[in-house]
Amino acid sequence: MNNNESAKNVTVWAIIAMASIPLVMTLGNSMLIPVLPIFEDKVGISSFQSSLVITSYSIAAIFVIPIAGYLSDRYGRKKIIVPSLIITIIGGLIAGFASWFMENPFAVIIIGRILQGVGAAGTSPVVLPLVGDIYKDDDAKASATLGIIETSNTFGKVLSPILGALFASFLWFLPFFSIAAFGLIALVLIIIFIKVPKEKSDPPKFKQFLRNTRSIFKKDGRWLYVIFLIGGYVMLVLFGILFYLSDLFEKQHELFGVKKGIALAIPLIFLCLSSYVTGKKIKGDFQLMKWVVALAISAASISMMFIGLASERIDILFIVTSITGIAIGATLPALDALITENIEKEMRGTITSFYSSARFIGVAFGPPIMSMLMNDYLNLTYVLSGLIGFIIVLLVFLFIKPPQNV
Repeated sequence: MNNNESAKNVTVWAIIAMASIPLVMTLGNSMLIPVLPIFEDKVGISSFQSSLVITSYSIAAIFVIPIAGYLSDRYGRKKIIVPSLIITIIGGLIAGFASWFMENPFAVIIIGRILQGVGAAGTSPVVLPLVGDIYKDDDAKASATLGIIETSNTFGKVLSPILGALFASFLWFLPFFSIAAFGLIALVLIIIFIKVPKEKSDPPKFKQFLRNTRSIFKKDGRWLYVIFLIGGYVMLVLFGILFYLSDLFEKQHELFGVKKGIALAIPLIFLCLSSYVTGKKIKGDFQLMKWVVALAISAASISMMFIGLASERIDILFIVTSITGIAIGATLPALDALITENIEKEMRGTITSFYSSARFIGVAFGPPIMSMLMNDYLNLTYVLSGLIGFIIVLLVFLFIKPPQNV
């Protein structure tokens, strides 16, 4: 079956199955953010320690993702996704049972979270090149499907604080078990509905893979490094803001449980809608993607400078964080498409894995950095973040240019 035939035979359920992966992985991390203050109370840990529940997951993913990307190029996307989902399920069960039965479960929870991070490394990053494989000769459909995938990711961020707070209102450790349950659903969907097109040629051996990787970074490295930087930056900003809001809503605005989850979801709803609309509109247009990224990062940079100043006015806080959410939502599908549509299939999994690692770096360090800075340097932190955003916009115009093979 050639690529055009495989693209025509992609079912709605296959797209749902692919979209379930980033949804589950997002739930696996973001769902715990509104529950972190509860963890601190139940387990007897500090704010910094609770941030490690997020960071341990992300750091594990950072180191394993490049390996998973190479293996997916070498042996196939589905062969990596399935065992990775199984590892994710096991990690969720370990963290859940430790919280349920152990008197001091923190260390074992971290072990479970590390396993979930390993599982995440072999799932979400591999889905992006899978879409590129299926729609190799149809950039418009590839962009639209990538928009759906990224929307699923962002929709997971919308659901996460609400579900996390809701589950924790019954049992504080129930979110860990729910991650395993959602992972099982995704596993079944992938096994049943994903039919990967067979390839006629053998994938490159490891030495050839290293040569190909060096060749790509030598040729396209300047714009790829900027993409990686942007991916890490927007995730750092997003998870730093969510960690800050989770703490602020309880301590200053007395929002708890599901009410706090709904409040956290408001800027994420705008992020989700923005991601969906952007994915539908960019349609493989390289220059449009570039302008979307530049304008979105500019808007995010301006809006986040006011977040610290708006802490006492919850209405203004919702406005500025929602603008930031819209900007990040527009950025993500454009970055996905820039990567997957401009890298050769044989190296697509590897390059997208570096990009995913960069995003996870932002996820990993956003909460702990914010936990250390938000009490004494909140306004300075957000102003500097905005200034860094404007520097990144300059890099976009300097280095992101159409590759020679486009």
